[in-house]
Amino acid sequence: MNTIIRTLSLWLFASVLLLAAPIAKAGTPDEGMWLPMFVERLNYVDMQKMGLKLTPEELYSINNSSLKDAIVGLASGSAPYGYFCTGEIVSNQGLMFTNHHCGYNNLQEHSSVEHDYLTNGFWAMSFEEELPNPGLTASFLHRMEDVTQQIVSQLSDTMSEATRAAKIQEISEEIQEKAKEGGKYDPVVHSFFGGNEFYLFVYVTYRDVRLVGAPPSSIGKFGGDTDNWMWPRHTGDFCIFRVYSAPDGSPAAYNKENVPLKPRHHLPVSLKGVQKDDYAMIWGYPGSTDRYLSSYGVEQAINESNPTTVKIRDKKLALMKEDMNSDPRINIMYAAKHAGTANYWKYYIGQTRMLKRLKVADKKRATEAEFLKWVEQSPERKAKYGDALKLIADGYDQLKLTNLTSVYLSEAVFQGPEIIFFAMRTGGMAATLEALKKAKKEEKAKLVEKLQKTIEGQKRRAADFYKDFNMPTDRKQFAGLMEMYYNNVPADQRPAVFGQLEGKFKGDFKAWANYLYEKSLFASREKFEAFLADPDYKTLTRDPFFDMATKFRLSIMSINAMQEPAQEKIGKGNRLFIDALRQMYPDRKFAPDANSTMRVSYGSVQDYYPGNAMHYDLITTLDGVMEKEDPSNDEFVVDPKLKALWEKKDFGRYGIEINGEKQLVTCFLTTNDITGGNSGSPVINGNGELIGLAFDGNWEAMSGDIAFEPQLQRTICADVRYVLFVIEKIGECNRLINEMTLVE
Repeated sequence: MNTIIRTLSLWLFASVLLLAAPIAKAGTPDEGMWLPMFVERLNYVDMQKMGLKLTPEELYSINNSSLKDAIVGLASGSAPYGYFCTGEIVSNQGLMFTNHHCGYNNLQEHSSVEHDYLTNGFWAMSFEEELPNPGLTASFLHRMEDVTQQIVSQLSDTMSEATRAAKIQEISEEIQEKAKEGGKYDPVVHSFFGGNEFYLFVYVTYRDVRLVGAPPSSIGKFGGDTDNWMWPRHTGDFCIFRVYSAPDGSPAAYNKENVPLKPRHHLPVSLKGVQKDDYAMIWGYPGSTDRYLSSYGVEQAINESNPTTVKIRDKKLALMKEDMNSDPRINIMYAAKHAGTANYWKYYIGQTRMLKRLKVADKKRATEAEFLKWVEQSPERKAKYGDALKLIADGYDQLKLTNLTSVYLSEAVFQGPEIIFFAMRTGGMAATLEALKKAKKEEKAKLVEKLQKTIEGQKRRAADFYKDFNMPTDRKQFAGLMEMYYNNVPADQRPAVFGQLEGKFKGDFKAWANYLYEKSLFASREKFEAFLADPDYKTLTRDPFFDMATKFRLSIMSINAMQEPAQEKIGKGNRLFIDALRQMYPDRKFAPDANSTMRVSYGSVQDYYPGNAMHYDLITTLDGVMEKEDPSNDEFVVDPKLKALWEKKDFGRYGIEINGEKQLVTCFLTTNDITGGNSGSPVINGNGELIGLAFDGNWEAMSGDIAFEPQLQRTICADVRYVLFVIEKIGECNRLINEMTLVE
């Protein structure tokens, strides 16, 4: 999932204003992922001109039911923030739509060779058949509040960046604690505009979220990696969950006595379809954008960070796929891991390509030149903002020494062979075992109790880890990725673990890997559980992967310490630069960068022109699925039942007439501004009705997280009529259709 890009033809305007959103006109794409509490003041008139029929109170209200109450932030172990996807409530019984790729990991966890829900789909024909998903949470925004003055009033310009950050954290924790209201809510304070503003978000988080339905991957993942980020698209990218509560409506952990949630609001579902210029808004939890990134940051992404990430992921994907193709069991085990790795592998390829093609660094430099002119016009400005760009430039210059190592540590080590990170997570157990060795008699009872709790936690973690861990595959990953790490990271920044490779194994990475996996207690569930039955400090700390994880952890701590002065300069420079831009254009509307908080974007249903002599229509139909069919390629296999329905034109009430023929629309395009985290977000018409699910951005707009290009940017959406058609005709799960509010 990607975000949106700024127009090539308006590059001078963009370079001067950067993130100053232009005044929207009817039918014009509008840059910005807007905070809902400010929509009435900043955006409502423009939204009305484009076709919105709802009142501001119907969009966002604290005291009354409003559209925001149907929007769900999906998280896994990090609630109430770090939302990986968005969902929307579509019935008064807590039924929730999101994307197929958002539920893919849950489908994989419930799958086996005997019950392959990834390949065949899953449909719960009753409430009793709906499947629990431990760790998956659904958060609803109760309210948000501007707490900027509470925080900035206790800050000063003389503070170091570290002191400033510590003070912000201290005050934020006080605000959050008060907002919990005795545990009723989950609050979090987020910073905006580079740390110039702060807002409190108060959530209600539900922890019983059950899998209800999903199409076969031949529909939900049709096109696979080949079509990812591409238009035209024909993917039925949806998955269905249900949120459950305690009988009294309060959040509760999974329990058979829990009941379907009675939401404050659910979205009606429109069967009317879309036409060119129709109003469309998207609500959700976009993860991260960097629209204020300097030219120095763009150059670093183009020249080093992005291509290095792609290079490492190339290797990871090839090694995974090699084993996935050899065994259906391994294919299921690694399906979600491969999909997650591939998604942003392709994203970084596209982002780099478009950053170059659209000359984004040049546009950023033009903005920076305008900023310097503005600063020079006043002694006060020079005193306050004069060092902003120099701080940023110096910071990035310092990062050149260690940035490559950071990328390799992240991609090749801690997101590489899984055994390293798993071993690292036993560090707390090692500390407890060491403390037990030295403890006095009166201290031992508490430590033994602590150790037992740790062991139980490790058993649960092991059950989850080893379910999808194939040792030979991980061993291949280790040998391949450690060779890349060794050959590309400066020798003085490599940890001492490579001494064993150079000495005992004379540079033979495969032999080194074979030795380590043979000796390590982490290499199999049986060995690890045998250790947990009788844990010993010496056994654990002498394990080769525990030792390796410890040394890599020290390495990343060392690199972070080396980077801290540079990051402080960049952070302070960015904060001053962003503040200055908003002072330069006081009458402009500035949208804050995405940061996994609820946002609304608005636009319209539109076609586009991706290049010279090229035109893309605004919809695709089921005919396109059949045109792409390739039984020899698992990305383009067509479900036999779907093909039979297409041949008979049996589309029911979801089909339409196009040029005298009955057709079924699969996907459509809008001009909405989105990014990762918006996957699964509802696409809503001017009446507040669901018309589709956002699931991707387009290839020509891959630099959109950094620079907005309205003439190119499009959001790819699954048409809700295709979703309903698949539920009814493929899944034969009419009970779900019957509980929705359908608008003919």
